[in-house]
Amino acid sequence: MKKGIQVSASILCADFTKLREEIKSCEAAGVDMLHVDVMDGYFVPNITVGKIMVEAIRPVTRLPIEAHLMIENPWRHIDDFADAGADSISLHVECYGQRRAHCKEFDQYPKEVDKIDTEKARKDILRIKSKGKKAFMVLNPGTPVCLKGLLKDLDGVLVMSVNPGFAKQRFMPEVLPKISELRAAFKGDIAVDGGINESTAPLAVKEGANILATASYFFGSKNRKGIVAYLKSLS
Repeated sequence: MKKGIQVSASILCADFTKLREEIKSCEAAGVDMLHVDVMDGYFVPNITVGKIMVEAIRPVTRLPIEAHLMIENPWRHIDDFADAGADSISLHVECYGQRRAHCKEFDQYPKEVDKIDTEKARKDILRIKSKGKKAFMVLNPGTPVCLKGLLKDLDGVLVMSVNPGFAKQRFMPEVLPKISELRAAFKGDIAVDGGINESTAPLAVKEGANILATASYFFGSKNRKGIVAYLKSLS
């Protein structure tokens, strides 16, 4: 049975000077969840927010909050984000394997791996679930689907359709076969993050994605309700 489309609003592109109003706008538009991009300046070149953002948002809304941890050593922070009120926690597979030669140093991006330590990753996935939260693994564009043996433990997989670190990037169509490959083997949620708009969203959905993360496309629109209705119509 085909999954209905859910829309995740990435607050990275919200107006932080009026964050409460922005969150209420998400609710009014019919958004299904809020996506918090956590960047540390090491795993990605940019620095954004930490658990304090989740703590600030949690009392303001009943919408589920996704914590997307684009950080080194994410296992050190799982409990912090769970306790702060995140409903799902997304971990990058690139933190669980030997990185390719071109991205081994801290200032080399994007991070990519060919295989991962499955048991190490499973330990953190089960830790997230033991806190009553959903567990997602994230794949950078250049990293293959190296999740065999973990899919049964996961609630979802997030496919990056841009190299992580900055908003307003162009969608990378070369990730589409990865979505299709995942959907053929996985019945859980498949989310796509990066460059989602009216042209690219149908491509991702056609391959099997059912959660669309949107940042500038949503927050830059004067018709946010229309954006959400359009994305959900792609079911």
